[in-house]
Amino acid sequence: MKLVIDANIPAADQCFEPFGTLQRLSGREIRPVDVADADALIVRSITQVNQVLLAKSPVRFVGTCTIGTDHIDHALLNERGIGFASAPGCNADAVVDYVLSSLLLVSEREGWSLLTRTVGIVGAGNVGGRLQQRLQALGVATLVCDPPKEEATGALGEFFSLDTLIERCDVLCLHTPLVKDGPHTTYQLLNAERINDLAPGAVLLNAGRGDCIDGLALRSRLAGKGDITAILDVWEDEPEIDAGLRDLVALATPHIAGHSLDGKLRGTWMIQQAFAEHIGQPSPLRFSELCPLPALAELTLQQALPVEDALRLCVRAVYDVRRDHDMLQRHVFHQGIKKGFDDCRSNYPLRREFATLRVLLENDATVLEAPLLAAGFQVQCA
Repeated sequence: MKLVIDANIPAADQCFEPFGTLQRLSGREIRPVDVADADALIVRSITQVNQVLLAKSPVRFVGTCTIGTDHIDHALLNERGIGFASAPGCNADAVVDYVLSSLLLVSEREGWSLLTRTVGIVGAGNVGGRLQQRLQALGVATLVCDPPKEEATGALGEFFSLDTLIERCDVLCLHTPLVKDGPHTTYQLLNAERINDLAPGAVLLNAGRGDCIDGLALRSRLAGKGDITAILDVWEDEPEIDAGLRDLVALATPHIAGHSLDGKLRGTWMIQQAFAEHIGQPSPLRFSELCPLPALAELTLQQALPVEDALRLCVRAVYDVRRDHDMLQRHVFHQGIKKGFDDCRSNYPLRREFATLRVLLENDATVLEAPLLAAGFQVQCA
C-alpha cells in the first residue's frame, strides 16, 4: 500500500509506516503524477484535493490533519466513494492560546485591560467555543454570533447578530470556516460596510479564514482613519498576501495560530485512527506516545502579581506571538511575500500549548490560581 503524505505532517512515519510505503512531499507540490499509484493521500490545508489532482488516481482514502476542509472537494470524494476524515478540534487549544497571547500583547501596548473588555466571538465551533470558555472563566464578558448553530439548536438568547457584536464589543474575533454558498455564507462576512462600522479603538482578530474579511476595505480603514487595531493570522490569496495590509496590522502572522506541536500531533493521530478504521486494521497507538516532554515543564511564582502581568509572564514562557510576527517580517524581507510566507509555515519552530506548563504558586501568589487555570495552565499551590 502506498501513502502520499505532506512532508510537514509530524510523526507521519510513526503513525503510518505500519500500513505501507510512504512518499513524503511538500504540500503545495503534490501533483497528479504523485498520486497516480497511491492508495491514500494525507494532507494539510495547503493541498487542493480536487478533480485535477485525483482525476487518474486510485486513491481510496483522503485525510486532512486540519480542522478546516474547504480545500477538499467533498462532492468528488462522495461521488467516487473515497473515504475521508478530518481532525476537528485537533488544534483548537493552540488557536485559543494564540488569541490570548495576541490580546494580552495588544492590551499591554495600548494600555487597556483585557479583563474589562467585551469580546465578540464569531463562530462557536471547536475554537470559538473553547475561547468563550476560557474568557468567561477569566471573567471577560463575551457575546457570540453563530447563525447556523443558533438555527440548529434554537438557543434563543445565547447568540447575537454580527451587527450586534460590532455595535457592543470592544474586541471582535473571527473563527468561522469559509462558506461561499447557502444561507449562511462567510465569504467577506466582514465587508466594507461592517469594517467601517467598527468603533474607534476596536480590535479585530482573524484566525479563521482570510476570505472572511474584505482585505481592501480593512487596508483602507487602517491606512485612512487608522483608529482600529487589526491582528491577522489568515489572509486573502495566501501565500501571496497583501503587503500593504500586512504593514498596517498590529500583528501579522503566517497562518500559524494552530501550529502547536501538540495540535499537529493530535491531528496526525486522529487521521491515523480514522485510516486504521477505514481499512479495518485497528491501531493500538495512543496519543500520549507521540508527545515529547516540554522543554519548560514547570514555573514557580513566589509572590503575587497583578493578574494580567502574571498571565503575560506565563503565556510568554510558553508562547510569545511576537516571535511569529517578527519571523514573517524577516522572511518576507529576505525572500519576498510568497516564498517568505510559505517558508515561515514550512519551517515553523517548535511551539507547545499552555497546558504543558505547570505553574507552582507559593506564598500570596496562590491568589492567582483561578485565572491561571482559566487561561489553560496546570496549577499547583504550595
